[in-house]
Amino acid sequence: MPHDHDDHDHAACTHNHGAQHIYIYSPSGAVRDRAAFRRGVARLEALGHQVEVDPDALASHTRFAGDDATRLAAIHRAAASGADVALISRGGYGLTRLLPAIRYKQLAKAVDKGLRLVGVSDFTALQLALLAQTGAVSWAGPALVGDLGVAGEPDEIMLACFEDLLTGHGEGSGWRMHREKPLADGKPAVRDIYVKQAQLWGGNLAVLCSLVGTPWLPQVEGGVLFLEDVGEHPYRIERLLTQLLHAGVLKRQKAIVLGQFNDFQLTAHDKGFKLQSVVDWLRTQVKVPVLTNLPFGHVPTKVLLPVGAQVSLSAEGRDALLYWGHVH
Repeated sequence: MPHDHDDHDHAACTHNHGAQHIYIYSPSGAVRDRAAFRRGVARLEALGHQVEVDPDALASHTRFAGDDATRLAAIHRAAASGADVALISRGGYGLTRLLPAIRYKQLAKAVDKGLRLVGVSDFTALQLALLAQTGAVSWAGPALVGDLGVAGEPDEIMLACFEDLLTGHGEGSGWRMHREKPLADGKPAVRDIYVKQAQLWGGNLAVLCSLVGTPWLPQVEGGVLFLEDVGEHPYRIERLLTQLLHAGVLKRQKAIVLGQFNDFQLTAHDKGFKLQSVVDWLRTQVKVPVLTNLPFGHVPTKVLLPVGAQVSLSAEGRDALLYWGHVH
C-alpha cells in the first residue's frame, strides 16, 4: 500500500474498495448452529459484501458437512467461484481425509487471480498442503460461524483485520507478549530479535503434527512457525511439540511464535506443570527464539496471517511485530 496519501484519502479508498464477493463453503465439520451461520451471512451483507453460499454449505453426513465427495466438490466450487474471498463456515475435522484428491493447481490458479482462502483450525491441513504443493499463499483467520456469527458483536480487532484483508490494507500485526520471569542467568526469556524475509507458516498444532511424514507438510527452511490449539492439556501440547522437535522441524526455523492455547483443564496430578512449563522446556530444546501470546487461535480476538508469505518479525522487550507489507 502506498503511503503518499493522507488519512482522509486512506479512509476514502478503504470505503471505495469495500464491496467484496465472499464465497461461504464447508470443507470440514457439519454446521450445527444454523442461527450463527445465518447471523454471519447477514453480518457480511450488512457490511456491504455480496455473499454467495455454497449449495452444500449446510449438508450433514455423520460429523461432516457432507461425505468426502461432497466436501471435495465444495472446495473446487469455491476455487471456481470467481470470489474475492472463500471463507469456511467452520473447522472441526475432515480435511486431512481429502488431501490426496484436492486439485491444488486449480486452487493456486484461483489465488493467482485474486482469491483469498481464509480459515482456521482444521483448515490448517488444506493451507499447508496447498503451500507444500504449489507455494500459494492463503490466510489464517476467522470462520463464519464461530467468529462472524456470534450472538452479540464480533470481536472488533478480528473484524478490523478481516476488513483490512478485504480492502488490501492489512500489512502486519503487533502484540504484547506475556510477562515472563528472567532466565536463571538473569537474561530476559525473550531477547530482542529481528528476523528479515522469512516464510510464515503454521496453524493448528495438532493438525500440523498430523501431516509430519506426508507430502502435505511444507519443508520450510528458515521460516517463522506460528502455532495454536484448543482443548489440549499442556502435556499434550508438549508431546506434539516434541514430535516437531524430533522430526527436525523446529530447528530449521528462525523463530517459533506461540498463539493462544486455551480451553484445557489442569488437574491435581499436574503439581504445578502448566502451559508456561511447556514454553520454558521448549526454550531449553531449541536455539531459535520462542515468542508468546500472538493473538491467534480458537479465541475471539484473532489477527489474519498470510500463510506462506514472506514476513519480517521483530521483538523488543514484550512488544512483537509481524510485518508482511502488501501481499498480493
